[in-house]
Amino acid sequence: MSAKLVIENLYTAYDSADVLEDVSLTIEPGSITCLLGSNGSGKTTLIRSILRLTPARAGRIIFDGIDITKFPTHKVISTGISCIPEGRKVFPKLTVEENLRLGAYQETSSDLIRERMEEIYRLFPRLAERRTQLAGTMSGGEQAMVSIGRGLMRAPKLLLIDEPSLGLSPRLVKENFEIIKRINERGITVFLVEQNVHQTLAISHYGYVLSKGRVVAAGTPAELANRDEVREAYFG
Repeated sequence: MSAKLVIENLYTAYDSADVLEDVSLTIEPGSITCLLGSNGSGKTTLIRSILRLTPARAGRIIFDGIDITKFPTHKVISTGISCIPEGRKVFPKLTVEENLRLGAYQETSSDLIRERMEEIYRLFPRLAERRTQLAGTMSGGEQAMVSIGRGLMRAPKLLLIDEPSLGLSPRLVKENFEIIKRINERGITVFLVEQNVHQTLAISHYGYVLSKGRVVAAGTPAELANRDEVREAYFG
């Protein structure tokens, strides 16, 4: 179900300025791998490069043994990569159910779509109760559930999650991280991009730290927590 992602010597630029410089990392199948970094470090640009929304100017992205560096975005997604973007993006004038269905837009089997939707409702019982509610009228925490659910509707091999704690209360952050852990336990590989170091390291198997577009540290959660540069930046 899950697959390996390898990024080799990646450079990505906006105009002529490199935002990512010589980035290399590996996301092992079945793992939660995190990418930590402050605002402006290049974390979201890396996700955009994987999806080819912002194409890399050099380097390679290999997923499940296939070089996807130059694939158009829709073809990247068809390989089994799904993304939950930063900021709980939902379609506010569509219902919960309509938002979820959009996550399976490449799926042709109505039975499979229905089966996946019921699985999402089991994961998020609150969404089942509100399936006909307009997503724009829901709380931030509920919109986060819709966004995660929509990302799961493709039954991805790899789930990219960008800043899931952004703007949420501590209680909802904790709930979301528990859900991410449960998703991973179902066999889905997770690449978690975050600033919330404590929660992220608590559920991750391996991690990287990005600073000014470069990977400056890598290791297990325990190793990262003991690195001077990580402690200074995140633990005071």
